[in-house]
Amino acid sequence: MKVVATFARARSESSKVSGPIGLVPTMGSLHDGHLSLIEEARRECSHVVMSLYINALQFGDIEDFERYPRDLERDLRLAASAGADLVFVPEDSTMYPEGDVSRVSFKGISEIMEGSFRPGHFEGVGTVVVKLLAGLQPDRAYFGRKDAQQLAVVRRLVRDLAFPIRIVGCPTVREKDGLALSSRNLRLDPKCRESALALSRGLFEAADLAESGEIDGPILERTAMNVMADTLGVEPEYATLADQINAVRISHVDRPAFLAVAARIGRVRLIDNIHLELVERSVVVDRGLRLSHKSVLYDDAMQQDGSLENRRVS
Repeated sequence: MKVVATFARARSESSKVSGPIGLVPTMGSLHDGHLSLIEEARRECSHVVMSLYINALQFGDIEDFERYPRDLERDLRLAASAGADLVFVPEDSTMYPEGDVSRVSFKGISEIMEGSFRPGHFEGVGTVVVKLLAGLQPDRAYFGRKDAQQLAVVRRLVRDLAFPIRIVGCPTVREKDGLALSSRNLRLDPKCRESALALSRGLFEAADLAESGEIDGPILERTAMNVMADTLGVEPEYATLADQINAVRISHVDRPAFLAVAARIGRVRLIDNIHLELVERSVVVDRGLRLSHKSVLYDDAMQQDGSLENRRVS
């Protein structure tokens, strides 16, 4: 595995191989969700590039940006173990040269859910993704479904700006007890960690209703919201049923959708979601993939059987 710091060097290395190039954009602090993206890219592509850049532009809270975990040596070790061929680790001056004024903005698709609670977040996401896609020129880019609204925004960006790139959305990866993996989980004390399960528990209760035939959006939203609101230490922000393509709120599951939630647990803000698909007039829910082992988020010593269980979450 090679590590490079410039777009030119990354393109030069990628030009030496034939076949599709897969990109896995990350901000480091790798966990099993990131590793699953690298592994999926490895299965589909001849050459796998992982980017590692903590993009200050998408952080609304400077303290959140400063607290973001940084351990390059660890991340490089995990990227190599998962099958990355090249890691792109740019300097700020590479991503945002002196005098840089260009930004990517969105209308409608970024104005609810995360957009309303994190002003400017999607401008930061869109800008850095455009730079990575243009500078690294992959054939495919891999994103986790855990950030459902972000995935919709990126897909729209690629379509609207005519990038010849396929965006691949991969299942959310969860810890043994169902909590969606996030580097922010490290900041939860034991009591808050238990409370944080309200997000996935509420989503799974809504998922059970949907699979039993309930397609009313407000009912599914209330189900998830009530579980969070009834859990000590959890301050819910939203529970929203949205269209997978446009990330706009919808009233019924009458098309591919996702149910997204966000809440604060102490000083830590977490998000989660489930994806809902229509198959022969029935709703099929993607709850994600549950780990059968301790996440590398807590212990980066890779286990012999450190792969995901080949099943959906029950």
